[in-house]
Amino acid sequence: MTPTGEQAAILDLYTSTDSNLLINALAGTGKTATLELLINSRPAEPSLYLAFNKKIAEEARDRFTGPCEVRTFNALGHRIWAKTQASKLALEPKKIQNYLGELIRPLKGDDRREVSDAYWDIISAVGLAKSLGYIPNGKFPNARRLIQKDAFYASLDEKPTPLIASTIDSLLVASIKSAYEGLIDYNDQIYMPALFGGTFPRFPCVLVDEAQDLSPTNHAMLDKLARQRICAVGDPWQSIYAFRGAVQRGMQSLSERFDMQEANLSISFRCPRVIVEAAGVPGFRWVKEGGRHETLQMLEPSRFQEGSAIICRNNAPLFKCAFGLLASGRSVSVAGSEIGPKLISIMRKLGADGDSRAKVIAAIATWEDEKLSRTQRPAMISDMAECLRIFASFGTTLAQAVAYAEHLFAQRGTIRLLTGHKAKGLEFDTVYHLDPWLIGKGEQEANLRYVITTRSRDRLYEINSRDILWV
Repeated sequence: MTPTGEQAAILDLYTSTDSNLLINALAGTGKTATLELLINSRPAEPSLYLAFNKKIAEEARDRFTGPCEVRTFNALGHRIWAKTQASKLALEPKKIQNYLGELIRPLKGDDRREVSDAYWDIISAVGLAKSLGYIPNGKFPNARRLIQKDAFYASLDEKPTPLIASTIDSLLVASIKSAYEGLIDYNDQIYMPALFGGTFPRFPCVLVDEAQDLSPTNHAMLDKLARQRICAVGDPWQSIYAFRGAVQRGMQSLSERFDMQEANLSISFRCPRVIVEAAGVPGFRWVKEGGRHETLQMLEPSRFQEGSAIICRNNAPLFKCAFGLLASGRSVSVAGSEIGPKLISIMRKLGADGDSRAKVIAAIATWEDEKLSRTQRPAMISDMAECLRIFASFGTTLAQAVAYAEHLFAQRGTIRLLTGHKAKGLEFDTVYHLDPWLIGKGEQEANLRYVITTRSRDRLYEINSRDILWV
């Protein structure tokens, strides 16, 4: 390939200096091609390329040549932690669920009810603890703590009761002890080597992708890996995962921590002119002319294009839209691998299978009021409650409502419906931004709008739910 002027400048920095580099790569600007140029420019130099997920790693393995080791953070952490064990590691993704089930079993009365009702909140809290680097007070004094107890519990969706906090701590202690015995989950692959030790490999250069999404424990791993040179690439405008533990302004933090020289990739090969302009990012440029960005005043279900994506800030409008499309004979696929089981679990606890729709809706209101009284993220609770009401509206009983929800999440059709957070990393010729008014204020929300906009390779339509002409 012939490098662009920006790529040539980055290549020159990489080959003519030994400086640590931070590459700010906007959407579709060829970051993988640029990394390929860098790695192939020093074919005799071993390097480590760290990808954020398996998909990115597999793409890199197909493109990178020479003595470049390609790993995800999880795969590298797994290998490091495995070397601390006398026997082979066993990976159990549901380790925390299994331990929580064991903790619930002997509980009685109100304690059992309280922990059972908070089941998914507890699971999420343990996962967040491992991302943020929380270790229960008084335990494992030789480990590296990244966040103190009060700050960790302040980061949760809702402030835990003493019983829930004790349960979270007990699960973490049990999880750490079992990791020392060789049983780990995916979060442990980063949490354990980052905070509890292990022998880290040495490479002349470590290259890091999706730097804006890294958690504090990812950063702690980099501290141990960066023996000579580190080069990180990411898009600060795609920083949208603070709610699940990503370091806010993480690229700036890396730049300061490792004294990095910065360079930019600003010319999009994915998004045409109209989409780039819609993104509204200073200095963002394009190669392709054309594109389409339009606010639709009305739309019939038959007019949604096959292979398109419907993307929304919240889940509830997506679920309602998906049911409408199904009723109109369209083929849909709803991204709900995380929210689906949680919502269905909540629904099953609302009452008996034969409870009427009115009784179910009343139970949802009670659930919402109780959650809103404790939550630190009221918008999330309101969205979940609206999802539950949508499912309830499609069934005359609770059992039917649950069945409709399960049916929706089982669909594997051609029109994709997903939240902006789920859409990150994907791209489509046609994107429908559903209910764009739901995007709120603040940096993370502005970034979310940018992510949704730049998923489009050609056409971006904005449409409000009320303007879809359901039969």
